[in-house]
Amino acid sequence: MAVASGLGFADIPALFRRMTGDEKHEWAAASTLDVLWVLYDRVLDVSPDRVDDPDRDRFLLSKGHGPMAYYAVLAAKGFIEPSTLDTWTAWDSPLGQHPDRVLVPGVEISSGSLGHGMPIGVGVAIGLRLQGRSSRVVVLVGDAELDEGSNHEAIALAGRMGLGNFTVVVVDNESGTHGWPGGIAARFAVEGWAASTVDGRDQGALHAAFTAEHPGRPLVVVARIGEEG
Repeated sequence: MAVASGLGFADIPALFRRMTGDEKHEWAAASTLDVLWVLYDRVLDVSPDRVDDPDRDRFLLSKGHGPMAYYAVLAAKGFIEPSTLDTWTAWDSPLGQHPDRVLVPGVEISSGSLGHGMPIGVGVAIGLRLQGRSSRVVVLVGDAELDEGSNHEAIALAGRMGLGNFTVVVVDNESGTHGWPGGIAARFAVEGWAASTVDGRDQGALHAAFTAEHPGRPLVVVARIGEEG
């Protein structure tokens, strides 16, 4: 589990508000707050002193637009200093409008170009399995990203290979252009994934979904937010 830094979820809104000037993506980031907190506080086996540990869990933020919530959670968990949040998007700040794996401790991939995180995650999960490691790979995507063809290929391959160490969380704020017959979870289930849909603001339901048994199958958790978030 993540190393405690003395800050809790109640501190996240204040950390979030320290970053200004990203009005375009603020709500896209806010919709991920509960998901990110549950992952880093109760699910992922990763901490600031283990960012290079080959046996750490990997979290990949594919929904790279509006990483404000991600930065706030990383600050609360001790990966970055909270004071760094005050430099958000300044010319000399490590905290850009898309996260940079070279500049921000704990960030696994530089993201922002939507649709890339899931395929990268599949590759990481396969690599870890070949190395005999039990590390978990979790990718957070937005529902509109599922329009990208690369994700369809990743969904199919992960299901066919039975990547039990691979989890995708889809933050569903109903921004997808076409939607999916039967819902997003059905899109994954038809490819052999374990799938569930929960309230994206219900931390207890999120934790239960992330920790449900799914031997020999990848897991998708659809976190429903609604149009307002």
